[in-house]
Amino acid sequence: MQRHSTRSPLLSLPGAVPAEGRDEGVAAHYGDLFREQRALADGTGFVDLSHRGVVTVTGDDRLSWLHLLLTQHVSELPAGQATEALILSAHGHIEHALYLVDDGTTVWMHVEPGTQDALIAYLESMKFFYRADVADRTDDFAVVHLPAGSIAPIPDGTVVRETAHGRDLFLPRAELESFAAGPAKPAIGILAYEALRIEAHRPRLGMETDHRTIPHELGWIGTAVHLQKGCYRGQETVARVHNLGKPPRRLVFLHLDGSEVHLPGHGTPIRLAADGPEGRQLGFITTSARHHELGPIALALVKRNVPVDAELIADTTAAAQEVVVEP
Repeated sequence: MQRHSTRSPLLSLPGAVPAEGRDEGVAAHYGDLFREQRALADGTGFVDLSHRGVVTVTGDDRLSWLHLLLTQHVSELPAGQATEALILSAHGHIEHALYLVDDGTTVWMHVEPGTQDALIAYLESMKFFYRADVADRTDDFAVVHLPAGSIAPIPDGTVVRETAHGRDLFLPRAELESFAAGPAKPAIGILAYEALRIEAHRPRLGMETDHRTIPHELGWIGTAVHLQKGCYRGQETVARVHNLGKPPRRLVFLHLDGSEVHLPGHGTPIRLAADGPEGRQLGFITTSARHHELGPIALALVKRNVPVDAELIADTTAAAQEVVVEP
């Protein structure tokens, strides 16, 4: 995966600690992780997501063309209505996750950092005779997240993607610093944003997914996959599993033992507590965080047949599960 080279200017704000890994380029936090989480949960502040890729599609056929490629029904998407969609492989495995809104003339979408080049290459390969133009706008626009309940003013002319979780602004990158200096503050780091995402059981491409993840395993059916629309790549797998089978794995939410100093990271094996650290691996941690109220929490993918009341361990950390995707 290629990384976008832009380093957020907000990393120069007081207390900013740079994030690492896939969130490199923005702040992990600004000095007080739990304060930032509480602010975000209370509907105040903003999150700098300027490391995410921004892609636009213009042209008269933009919606009807995207409708043929995406898992979501977008051919008649009303202007201003937010949605999310996936692009699947021929075998139904998740390749891209797109967070979209159409402003009446342009479809705006933000995607995982570094995935925009591969996404654009795929879209360009599928244009054929359709009147649709795809552009990488990552250099020009930065994504900024305002939490649900925020009363912060939005600059005139800003494209907004509003959902139950808050509003994503496609802000001109040149205006990022002036926005941060305005009434929307305080700035909140990506770790607080991720903790609340885990609490809300919302999957993230590259964290909750691997090369063989299908949408059913993560609960993306309904929110990102429309089961009544026509054919798209991977649709046969989606329909077959939905109508005839069961996904091989399921997403779970974990309450982790708070006495442990270190959080189990992405990929940490999940086993039955009764079998101990040498037992058979039944899944793995996808994302973990320290939550201001819940303590250490995580999302994990486990095999479908793991009992919902089973006591689990992540490496040596005790983990009590909550069902996200029914087995």
